[in-house]
Parts: sequence; C-alpha cells; structure tokens
Amino acid sequence: MLMPLLFCNCKSTNSKVATEITAEKILGNPNYQAMCFGGYRGKTRDIEPTVSQITEDLKILSALNIKVLRTYNVHHTDTSNLLKAIRALKKEDSHFEMYVMLGAWIDCKNSWTANPLIRNEDSDRNPIEIAEAVKLANEYPEIVKIISVGNEAMVKWAWSYYVEPSIILKWVNHLQNLKKEGKLPKNVWITASDNFASWGGGSSDYHVEDLNQLIKSVDYISMHTYPMHDTHYNPQFWGILENEKQLSEREKIDAAMVRARDYAIAQYNSVSNYMKSLGVDKPIHIGETGWATLSNDQYGNTGSKAIDEYKSAKYYNLMREWANKEGIALFYFEAFDEQWKDSSNPLGSENHFGLINLQAEAKYALWDLVDKGIFKGLTRDGKSITKTYNGNEKSLWLDVKTPSLLNKN
Repeated sequence: MLMPLLFCNCKSTNSKVATEITAEKILGNPNYQAMCFGGYRGKTRDIEPTVSQITEDLKILSALNIKVLRTYNVHHTDTSNLLKAIRALKKEDSHFEMYVMLGAWIDCKNSWTANPLIRNEDSDRNPIEIAEAVKLANEYPEIVKIISVGNEAMVKWAWSYYVEPSIILKWVNHLQNLKKEGKLPKNVWITASDNFASWGGGSSDYHVEDLNQLIKSVDYISMHTYPMHDTHYNPQFWGILENEKQLSEREKIDAAMVRARDYAIAQYNSVSNYMKSLGVDKPIHIGETGWATLSNDQYGNTGSKAIDEYKSAKYYNLMREWANKEGIALFYFEAFDEQWKDSSNPLGSENHFGLINLQAEAKYALWDLVDKGIFKGLTRDGKSITKTYNGNEKSLWLDVKTPSLLNKN
C-alpha cells in the first residue's frame, strides 16, 4: 500500500510563537501542507456549505496536517463562512492553525453572456470582487496570508472568460499599491494563479510584455500543472514503454506515474526558465495540481486509462514528496469531491478530484491514515470517515486499468 505523505508529527507553530506567520514563512515549508478547498456538497453552488459543515471539514483537514487552504472567489458566502469557522476554531483552541490563500475571481467583459466578449476589459464584477477580497484580508489578517488575482483567467482555452494579462496586471498592481499605502497588511503576498503556459512556460504567443511585467509585480508565481489532462491532450509521456512490457501490471503503472510526475516537474521548470530569462528570481509554487479517481470521459477506461484511485494516490504521493524535498508549496486539488462542477454527468472527472468522496469515504491515498485513527471522532455530514471499497484492495484493483503501449516513434 502507498504510504501517504500528508501526515507528520511535526511540531506545530502556535500562538506562543512571537514572530508573525507570513506567506513567506509558510509557502514551501513542509510543516504547512496546502490544499485547494471547496465545501460544496450539492449539485449546485446555490446550496452553500454552512459554517457548521465547513467546521467539520476544517477538523478533518487539520487532522491531515493541512494548514493552508486555497479559495477561488469571494462572491459566495462559503469564503466568508470559511474565515468565520477558522477564527472560531482558533478561539476555541489556540494551537489550531489554518491560513488562507484568498482567491478573487476575474473574468472579461461580457463573460457568461450572449454578448461579444471583450478580452481587455473587466467584467462588472471584477472591481467588486477585488474590493471584497481586500475587505476580508483586512478583517481576517491572522488568517488571510495571500490574495490571488484570478484563476486560470489568462490561459487561452478558458475561452468563456479569458482576459488579457493586462487585466490581471492592473489588479495585482492595485493590491501592491494598497500594501504600500497601508490599506492592506504589508506582509500579504499578492499573486495570480494560472496554468503553466500562462506564466510563459508554454508557447511563445504567451510571451507578451504585460506578462513579463506581471511576473515582476507578483510576490511569487502560482502555477498549475495537470499531467492527468494531458494523458489525452498531449500524451507523449503517457503509456507503457516497449522495455516495460515484461513488468508486472503494478510496475508498469508505477513507471507511467513517475513519468507523469516528471512531466509536471518539466512544466514547473519551463516556468522557472522563462522567469529567469527576464532577469527575475522569485518563488514559484504549485497553485493547483491533482488527479481524478473516476471518469466516463476521455481520461477513463475508454480513453487514456489514466483515472482510478491507485493512480491518483500514486500521483499525490509522488508530487508531495517532490514538493516537500524542493521547498515548494503544493496546493493539491482537492480535499473533497464536489458534484456541482459537472452536475449533468455524475461520472464526469471534474466531480471526482477529492481525496474524500461525498459519502465521507477516504480514497486510497488516505487509507493508511484511516488505519492510524487520525479521523477518530470526526464526521462529515454525520458520517464517520471510512475507506472506499470497504478497504478491500483487491476490489480496488478491479477498476485499475493499465495504459496502452506507448509508441515513442
């Protein structure tokens, strides 16, 4: 069985420590593991998680040694409820730690409408989103340590809301100026969270001056990498090599997953190389990466055969191990399954990126932690945390498919 890397017996920094906890001190610190968080249980975001439900989730995440959460927007009450729940838990227990990378959603003029999209203009919502993020950062300075402007807003395949880098640059500079003016806590780090290509790690059509200035303006780069998606879209790394044909099925899959990790590392390095080509040297952290566990689409058994709980767990552990070794923060996507993302297709991969499913079952990556009892006494929506497949690994392996032979010619 895979050995999860989430849990450690590290000494936790607590309220007795005199020095202020800042983004600079927590990002890349293996004592502060990071996770993307959404607490939605239903098939629509109109049903928002309550403070009580979020409190349940926070206790589970804390048991996993997660201490930094990433959110995506502030126009739903789930973000303010999250901050309220964290503050309440900190008041209840001075040793409780949880910090937030607060996302401000950004899109272009006329996004999500039938009107022509205007890529170099703000949607009407953008200024409101930024103002609310500033308000929350000032209201919860002991919790909000990072503000991220936009989520995959600059990658060109996000066609329904894609904005030119000038829009993100404008708001990053606005927030940096607020820090200088004392209107934001001076130690709050400002970034944008986007696909590796959007940060210059892909094709040269992204290499525009506004991006170069953005790289210089953020406090660090938050980049996304998803080898899982590229098992379909760009699969040159995916599959079984000719010289691996004699390996056991598990060994074949393990080798493919190592290549998936190395593919993610190559994307990280491509961003680093572009940044350094500009004469810039600042931290780069992983704002998102993940691997779904169920799919009836192009990543499933009729497609690239990339998705199941074994491969997801393998990727999770490989990426955590690499990031911890290199001093890189890794916001893994995500803590819990959410079914609103592809509500018309329950088996769609977007609904199954969580480490824990909607039945409060820990997936394979966390089975060892269930055995260790770290979830004892904790529940999610009244359900104790148990294992998927009733903990039967033989049953799990019935759903694990070996990728096809990789033609390297």
